[in-house]
Amino acid sequence: MRIIDIRETAVPLKSSLRNAVFDFSEMTTSVVAVVTDVVREGKPVVGYAFNSTGRYACGAQMRDRFFPRILKADPDTLLDETGGNLDPEKVLACMMSREKPGGHTERSIAVGTIEVAVWDAVAKIADKPLHRVLAERYNGGRVQERVFCYVGGGWYEPGKGAEGLKDEIRAKLGDGYTMMKIKVGGAPIAEDVRRVEAALEVAGAGEHLAVDANAAFDRPRALAYAKALEPYRLRWFEEPCDPLDYALLAEVAQRYSPAIGTGENLFSTQDVRNLVLFGGLRADRDVIQTDVPQSYGIAQFSRTLAMLDQHGWERKSLFPHGGNQMTLHIVGGFGLGGCESYPGVFGIFAGFADDAKVEDGYLRLPDRPGIGFEAQNALYAVMRGLAA
Repeated sequence: MRIIDIRETAVPLKSSLRNAVFDFSEMTTSVVAVVTDVVREGKPVVGYAFNSTGRYACGAQMRDRFFPRILKADPDTLLDETGGNLDPEKVLACMMSREKPGGHTERSIAVGTIEVAVWDAVAKIADKPLHRVLAERYNGGRVQERVFCYVGGGWYEPGKGAEGLKDEIRAKLGDGYTMMKIKVGGAPIAEDVRRVEAALEVAGAGEHLAVDANAAFDRPRALAYAKALEPYRLRWFEEPCDPLDYALLAEVAQRYSPAIGTGENLFSTQDVRNLVLFGGLRADRDVIQTDVPQSYGIAQFSRTLAMLDQHGWERKSLFPHGGNQMTLHIVGGFGLGGCESYPGVFGIFAGFADDAKVEDGYLRLPDRPGIGFEAQNALYAVMRGLAA
């Protein structure tokens, strides 16, 4: 068997939402299709993925370097030991040939998106859901039936005040969620504190609410927010500063005793290792949020997990950024702490299967082969068109 074609298209998110740093009016994402010569029900097996949300489309790198390397490779060198399926580890190694170490963000998103699409094809060829394939390979065969999901919301929107925020949280609790994350940093600190208090009126205890500053703060503002938020004992304070500013992050951790969440803007195992070594994070409470499709993909993520284990971090402390079907399978397959959800936020890229239902904060894992994009009608229409 072999990969016979790989295709990419850029799709605009068409969103007017805003966080503390930027709005999404220009945001695009890359959709990838990996076409194999394996035929099922008269059609070739195709693996799909997209590069999450919050990063722009990266088709140029894909077409210039990574697609050609895969398609020029001897097909046998990309197969697993059985010869009957692809080996994503080998595909990753092929893409990384002639690449200099370092400079991760220039290529990690492009490479990771393709690699996750290969995993979708692998699981479809094996006729198993991706989370089961990952559990068998990376989690001792321990297969989860459901995963914890929280809502990433509370965006800054025109005309949306504290009452609008409370209405949003009521609606999400009514949909079965038990935890909400809202944005901070896009308003004066006193206004953001009022928003947190309003959110807690609906969410209840601080363990049901997290806040996200999107790495917007300099030292004075990061420390001011840490002091202001401390009494509320929130589930976590996400990205109080640039995650590569280890000195400032460590200072925030010293001043802020509840949990901190960070890492979605780190794109390599090396960067995450430096984060836990020098960023002052505490393995007994803090949360790491690597976005797997943007960080060289699943095989590399398994190495990040192994590194974290060596430094005393449990898998329950990982809540990958993403809020999509890909991340849902990754959380379930590796047995991680939980998955983000963006219902109704990022158009066709938001949420999970069209019929997915959250109950008491948990979402049942899908049982169809692969990632299951076929159960997301609007997104799959784009994917199917790309593979046609």
